[in-house]
Amino acid sequence: MRHLKLISDDTHIPFVKFRQIAVAFSLLVIAASVALFFARGLNFGIDFKGGIMIEIATDGPADLTQLRATMGGLGLGEVQIQEFGQADDVLIRIPSPAEGGEAASQEVVNAVRAALDDVVVEYRRVEVVGPQVSGELVRSGIIAVVLAMALMLIYIWFRFEWQFSLGAIVSLVHDVFATIGILCILQIEFNLQMIAAILTIVGYSMNDTVIVYDRVRENLRKYKKMDLAELVDLSINQTLSRTVITSGTTLLALLALFVFGGEVLRGFTFAMIFGILVGTYSSIFIAAPVILAVGVSRDWSGNTTGKTAEGKSGAKA
Repeated sequence: MRHLKLISDDTHIPFVKFRQIAVAFSLLVIAASVALFFARGLNFGIDFKGGIMIEIATDGPADLTQLRATMGGLGLGEVQIQEFGQADDVLIRIPSPAEGGEAASQEVVNAVRAALDDVVVEYRRVEVVGPQVSGELVRSGIIAVVLAMALMLIYIWFRFEWQFSLGAIVSLVHDVFATIGILCILQIEFNLQMIAAILTIVGYSMNDTVIVYDRVRENLRKYKKMDLAELVDLSINQTLSRTVITSGTTLLALLALFVFGGEVLRGFTFAMIFGILVGTYSSIFIAAPVILAVGVSRDWSGNTTGKTAEGKSGAKA
């Protein structure tokens, strides 16, 4: 039985040659993401800004005009009503009451249930998040992302050298900014699932970067006189097949989840798909070129078994 090979074992793609174009493109993406964040902002869900979310199923295609009129008559403020998925699936978002806390929110839910009693077949989801809880979730989410990146920075520093740690953290920051930028553009709801998606993207991107860095470190020991740019190209090409297969199979699973997973998981899976694509890009065009810019020592203390052979016949990925 012949093995399926998506990428040849002996590629010689000059990735480093395009690093200046890639860096310029990435700087543009980061600048645009920052501008979009302040100008357009994220579409925060009720997890972060508080409120009430009610997902209902109606008897037949939903009459949104009637639903809006019914909800408008309750005087609950700026109520958002949108259809999603099937024609009988409706999502209702209601701002938190200004006073009264959770008790007032529960009264709102009861009032909505009473008003929609004739048209609702099934209540699929009812979520109530108060302003105080949402504030705590915002702080916890930011702390989780920053702490994850800081610990990974320390891990890479100890495992490799500070140059590698710098490349990894630049790559991670790039991926997070790019993901925030695309979420600002598409106004996909930013909720706790998105925090989970960003943390997963950070972990995936770091894994991809470590694979490349491991091969760079091996080749630094093996080819001690090879030009550093040539060595980085060689390392990326040697790991290219593994990178493509790992990313490709992960994307297949996520695409299936995106198509068949329903509306609730669609934003999360989209962020994951985008994050894997941008994470693969950054491990090749951002993380590796950074060590070219800052340089790296070839004197690995404690390495007495490294080979000194020159050439490009390194171990296969």
